Amino acid sequence: MRHPHTRHTRHTRTSRRRTVGALTAGLLCAAGLAAPAAIAAPAPAPAARSTTPALADGLAPTPPMGFNNWNSTHCRAGFNESMVKGIADLFVEKGLKDAGYRYVNLDDCWALPDRDADGRLVPDPARFPDGIKAVADYVHSKGLKLGIYTSAGTKTCDGAGFPGALGHEYSDARQFADWGVDYLKYDNCNNQGVDAKSRYTTMRDALRATGRPIVYSICEWGENKPWEWAADVGHLWRTTGDISDNWGSMLGILKKNLPLAPYAGPGHWNDPDMLEVGNGGMTDTEYRSHFSLWSIMAAPLLIGSDLRKATPATFDILDNKEVIAVDQDPLGKQGTVLSSTGGRWVVAKEMKDGSRAVALFNENGTAQHISTTAEAVGLPGARAYTLRDLWRHSSYNTAGTISATVPAHGTVLLRVSADRAWATHPPAVELGVDGSPLIEAGKAAPLTSVVTDWGRTPATRVSVLLTGPDGWALRAASRRTAAMLPTGRSLSTRWSVTAPQGTPTGSYDLTVRASYRSPAGQRAEQVLPLTVSVVVPPPSGTSGLGDLPWLSTVNGWGPVERNTSNGESAAGDGHPITIGGVVYAKGLGVHADSTVEYYTGKACETVSADVGVDDEKGANGTVAFEIWADGTKVASTGVLTNAMPAQPLTADVTGAQVVRLVVTDGGDGIDSDHADWADAKLSC
Repeated sequence: MRHPHTRHTRHTRTSRRRTVGALTAGLLCAAGLAAPAAIAAPAPAPAARSTTPALADGLAPTPPMGFNNWNSTHCRAGFNESMVKGIADLFVEKGLKDAGYRYVNLDDCWALPDRDADGRLVPDPARFPDGIKAVADYVHSKGLKLGIYTSAGTKTCDGAGFPGALGHEYSDARQFADWGVDYLKYDNCNNQGVDAKSRYTTMRDALRATGRPIVYSICEWGENKPWEWAADVGHLWRTTGDISDNWGSMLGILKKNLPLAPYAGPGHWNDPDMLEVGNGGMTDTEYRSHFSLWSIMAAPLLIGSDLRKATPATFDILDNKEVIAVDQDPLGKQGTVLSSTGGRWVVAKEMKDGSRAVALFNENGTAQHISTTAEAVGLPGARAYTLRDLWRHSSYNTAGTISATVPAHGTVLLRVSADRAWATHPPAVELGVDGSPLIEAGKAAPLTSVVTDWGRTPATRVSVLLTGPDGWALRAASRRTAAMLPTGRSLSTRWSVTAPQGTPTGSYDLTVRASYRSPAGQRAEQVLPLTVSVVVPPPSGTSGLGDLPWLSTVNGWGPVERNTSNGESAAGDGHPITIGGVVYAKGLGVHADSTVEYYTGKACETVSADVGVDDEKGANGTVAFEIWADGTKVASTGVLTNAMPAQPLTADVTGAQVVRLVVTDGGDGIDSDHADWADAKLSC
């Protein structure tokens, strides 16, 4: 594991899980461990029992599915034998085993800090009083498999310094095999600068020499581009640093893994890290996007939440067999990006049966129309197609358009096929909206709903309804029904939306619902959830942005902090904003990739700040700053480093309804990118 700063729960160069380079969001390690005076020479390799290449061994023909404790427990006391057995029990009881989840994997901290007198690893008797073999036997008795963790270094990534496998590869692999281990996650901390390919190949050979089939997960964080050399070394390889349980982290990792589609296939998979679904740092909509996108990327699906505490919504996401089937398709293709303009993503994946899985993903904070065609995703010409919505579990017919209005941070995941039975399904209808999601209390705001038939058959008896919080006035200002909508035709309805005077600022949910019938009388419905924000006009004069309410934030690590630096992962853990030794009393502390939005209501003129990399990460960090007025970039810096003093940045935002403050990673990945908008001011 590893993280984008110094300490996160897992890695830094000399300590936890990731050793050097950039990562996109995860847990780094922080506690630095001194290098030992001498490193044991690698043990001589015994004669391998097989000369079969690692990826011709039949293991991991589809991406591995299972559980890993790290994201929910780290090294806390809750990680123990009872937890592991409890997860195995829940795999069976909740149907996750039937859905394809097989591996119950232990992460760091399962061992004692010291080997025994014979150089063997010793399970921690407090955590695993019966030993690892007994746990493996229990997991196997459930028809499941057990995974274990170590590092390709002298120590693992946790700051306590548990023994790594560098120089002990063959003896450790033998222990793992004797215990009945089925999966090895091999991390990258404390690697003493030894060549990555050499270290990981040695463990491959050691695992092969045991004669036991063990899935081999290379966790070197993508630092040495393992996708270019590891296809005959491991069954999967991490492409990024550690994930953390927030939208910015998931999004950053997604963008790094998507371009690597050509390197994935049966027995050799890109691994963008474990799932955060259910850990609480994202909404259910965001978790559905996370699960959908990992599945269309043919990524390993390793649950990272404590299932003993999981909500029904979490199980609904993790147990969606139609989505899992996209991930586990035996053709083994990773989805490829067809378009991504304006944060509106179309990702398509070829399936073995000739169909295409299509993800319409919206990274924006407001609902967006996203569209493609059957031809564009690679389907053959046909009069019509069957379009299966994998979250709604409903099928429709389409004349060829694949389109949806996707909620903020949402994903519509479809399976589209040139199916002769298309006419048995009702037409695909898109429900969209037009209008600002920003409402001032007591003032009527216009909103237009649009119902469009993309099916080959007409939609009949169409009606649309808008609902919202109690006390809000939601009035239709034009017709909201249509007897019939032929292919490509729409019903537009104008609405007046008024939040009562005195409504507190914040986000509120509206719902647009369209009901219709097919020509054969089948009833169908489309539902579009909307989030609107009740806002107040900005104050006149000059105000510090650290003191004003924002509309939304996205941050690469931890929360955006007001009038302090970013600090670490917890809210309020920042320090005085300091750039080049100069301390500022006011401003915003962020971490790339970051976006902070403010409502300016077309009433403001300028934004100004002194910007730079905060001193709290020493010499680390490279970032770039941007200011956007609505959809236009109006000011930016070049790449800034910690060695540079604060740079003044001013932008004209006259006439803008929303101002966005953006920090990127400077183009070299997210690692210790603590950025400050020092003395940031808004003039209105």
